[in-house]
Amino acid sequence: MRLLENAAPGDAILIEQVDRLSRLDDDGWKTLKELISNKSLSIISLDLPTSYIALENHRGDEFTAAMLRAINAMMLDMLAAIARKDYQDRRRRQSEGIVKAIESGKFKGRQPNLQMHQNVIKLRLQNGMSIRETASICGISERQVIRITQRHLSNSDPEGQGVEGEQNSI
Repeated sequence: MRLLENAAPGDAILIEQVDRLSRLDDDGWKTLKELISNKSLSIISLDLPTSYIALENHRGDEFTAAMLRAINAMMLDMLAAIARKDYQDRRRRQSEGIVKAIESGKFKGRQPNLQMHQNVIKLRLQNGMSIRETASICGISERQVIRITQRHLSNSDPEGQGVEGEQNSI
């Protein structure tokens, strides 16, 4: 949306494909089209030849220019709907594949980076570094440092033993 806010009336937006412009649902697409229309922006898509033909100067031939604008608007609507459907289909197939993998015992999800967890615990709990410093050194978010620390503390018993009885000295 920042692009639309910064665009001046009459500017052209060049996109590679219409699906790069939007995978929004109908209401979102209508809102986006209104923003584009209110600023009189031209959308030029490399995969839609009529979009850049419409930019040619049709002196005195307002009919041709109006027809090309109508065709482009219709094509953009169709391609945006196709992009949304494709996006939804891919998400659905991905979910189905995950369910199937879980049922067959093959899906374990993303596994934690145990070395990074050990580094966070060492820096944060043993060396007393701040959350921000720890996050910066480990290259992760501050929220992730908090989650790792909380998980470690909740899995440790009072004697410093982990859940599986391993020493948590890192």
